[in-house]
Amino acid sequence: MRGIDGSALCSLFLSPVFLSRCVHSKQDARPILVEAHEALLGATDVRPFVLKMKGEIDRVEGPKPASPRVPPPSIEPGWLYQKLLRQAPSLKRRDPPAGREDDQLVITPLGAGNEVGRSCVYMSFKGKTVLFDCGIHPAYSGMAALPYFDEIDPSTIDVLLITHFHLDHAASLPYFFEKTTFKGRVFMTHATKAIYKLLLSDYVKVSKVSVEDMLFDEQDILRSMDKIEVVDFHQTSEVNGIRFWCYTAGHVLGAAMFMVDIAGVRVLYTGDYSREEDRHLRAAEIPQFSPDICIIESTYGVQLHQPRHIREKRFTDVIHSTVSQGGRVLIPAYALGRAQELLLILDEFWSNHPELHNVPIYYASPLAKKCMAVYQTYINSMNERIRSQFASSNPFDFKHISPLKSIENFTDVGPSVVMASPGGLQSGLSRQLFDMWCSDKKNACVLPGYVVEGTLAKTLINEPKEVTLMNGLTAPLNMQVHYISFSAHADFAQTSAFLDEVMPPNIVLVHGEAHEMGRLKQKLVTQFADRNTKIMMPKNCQSVEMYFNSEKMAKTIGRLAEMTPEMGETASGLLVKKGFTYQIMAPEDLHVFSQLSTSTINQRIMIPYTGAFGVISHQLKQIYESVESSVDDESGMPILRVHDRVTVKQESDKHISLHWTSDPISDMVSDSVVALVLNISREIPKVVVETEAMKTEEESEKRVEKIIHALLVSLFGDVKFGENGKLVINVDGNVAHLDKQSGEVESENEGLKERVRTAFRRIQSAVKPIPLSGS
Repeated sequence: MRGIDGSALCSLFLSPVFLSRCVHSKQDARPILVEAHEALLGATDVRPFVLKMKGEIDRVEGPKPASPRVPPPSIEPGWLYQKLLRQAPSLKRRDPPAGREDDQLVITPLGAGNEVGRSCVYMSFKGKTVLFDCGIHPAYSGMAALPYFDEIDPSTIDVLLITHFHLDHAASLPYFFEKTTFKGRVFMTHATKAIYKLLLSDYVKVSKVSVEDMLFDEQDILRSMDKIEVVDFHQTSEVNGIRFWCYTAGHVLGAAMFMVDIAGVRVLYTGDYSREEDRHLRAAEIPQFSPDICIIESTYGVQLHQPRHIREKRFTDVIHSTVSQGGRVLIPAYALGRAQELLLILDEFWSNHPELHNVPIYYASPLAKKCMAVYQTYINSMNERIRSQFASSNPFDFKHISPLKSIENFTDVGPSVVMASPGGLQSGLSRQLFDMWCSDKKNACVLPGYVVEGTLAKTLINEPKEVTLMNGLTAPLNMQVHYISFSAHADFAQTSAFLDEVMPPNIVLVHGEAHEMGRLKQKLVTQFADRNTKIMMPKNCQSVEMYFNSEKMAKTIGRLAEMTPEMGETASGLLVKKGFTYQIMAPEDLHVFSQLSTSTINQRIMIPYTGAFGVISHQLKQIYESVESSVDDESGMPILRVHDRVTVKQESDKHISLHWTSDPISDMVSDSVVALVLNISREIPKVVVETEAMKTEEESEKRVEKIIHALLVSLFGDVKFGENGKLVINVDGNVAHLDKQSGEVESENEGLKERVRTAFRRIQSAVKPIPLSGS
């Protein structure tokens, strides 16, 4: 143990796996923790680890395993536990490689990593953070059901996108709103928001947990409703530089797949989806854009669904056979989603079989009437079959199905069919009926959807001889159990076809049990072997890091875009950045293409000056090539126009004024004129104005040549006049010949040749007046 690094010890001894085993096996954790503390004090290695320990814990990887939280046992000393806790790795302080921070995209499942339940996927890129879904794990209760929110800083999340209303995708949202530092914005579709409130209110009522373990109450749900924003399918929204839109996902009413675009990198999050159209829902859409990353569910792994007509026949045959023998049929299903699909099948089957009309069908959910009202409201979100049927009659106005609010209202006499929630048989009406009927072999239980690990429904698939009732007693399992999946999740055929169409170079698998997910990954690796597709299946709290080149592209718009520039030509305009998009436009177009506007600032400054105005003119012409003299029409005072930008006017014998329209170049020209005037005022006795006769072009050229020669000597030392007016420059035996007229340099030493050419070009630009084109 003493050779183990501190990071391993932190994660090992805080892991729920270790702590729960200590509790259940009555193992004393103190001696191990004391030894761990000794190793921790000298530990500096914080790399990821794989640790094996005496066969008791076979394998521990990463910061946290994907199992439910278990409260730590009472451990002495308490400060050691806190010390270990503080040193546990976290997304809150994850440092990317130096120099690549902006290009790093991080995806981390906080739930649904190698498991089904508590879907919650964290993504960050370019300083923007998105959270996909915010569910609970249906097999656990209290804090253990939550995603690993403690791995992130909720206050940094910009946007939270909820794909659909199922509890494992949306039920921890009130907790996240009210019990964390989250201040971002939340989006979902209209139908999802309507059903979210109904479903979570029912969840609070039927939860069999103590008040202390309640994650939220009815008031938290109502407050969350005020903060949720709704989006339409295909509507593009933007929040803080994050662009996103959604597509129909099938699965349940209102379910959406979200496409997120940050700085041109597109990420598709499918949530739960189905490419098969059923009796009331459309199939999931294929996005028109190929994403850079696809985060996709893998619920059914490599399994293939039976054809729909075969599943429907098996379903109705089992029910018909059971009720014909006087038995009762329990169909555990969540109140919304598959329940409506199954009710449509049953109502149609009963209509076609008059002999069954005396056998009642109950939709046992407190939400029954409210659910149907929501479904009728969103008829236009369903498929063509339902919409056309609704034109003549309401398909959800069932003729042979009655609502059942509670077990107290149920008269259990003779054969019947009851569809009750929840689908996992953890609690509620479905569990109460199961406990009543499980011992009678005439009865049947039909499991119509995916069953989550850790629930009673999952246990029943293995056909145990006995089951534990809610009162803690055991009872024989004599009723027939049938698993006929109508779960609207994609199977392997749908998943592979979907990925084949959208062709993402990076695939992240979530929402699947580890074994099924692993088999799916291997099959996809084989299928896309020729595409160099990367396929990842991170565990909870295990990050996937990818890097994308951050090339910036600006588009010209408006009048600048009307003329295509030639190769090498400079395009000049205003660069406007919004989020991660860049546009170049003419200043005049700014108010057209943005919410900004332009204004003109005309500046005027008065400067005390008592010298001759001609001195200013002379000095400006030494600096600027374009200095035009004129006379003011009104006052008759002399005026200078410098570089066609700044006007210098003699106001009186004691003052001059400067006028210009403010922009970066004009401001620099005006600053230089002010500095020149102030300098002249200090050195008036030394200033002598040359007459035009003295100032010949030949003399000016000679003066410039002398200055150039002197500066070259100061740079290179040995500079002499050679033949044909060339200068001969000698540096450590290397000779260069400089043509003063053309600026060309001849030398066998390429380094010296380039140095002389660059120096001469810079000296020329320094000694000559600034040309008008230079501004």
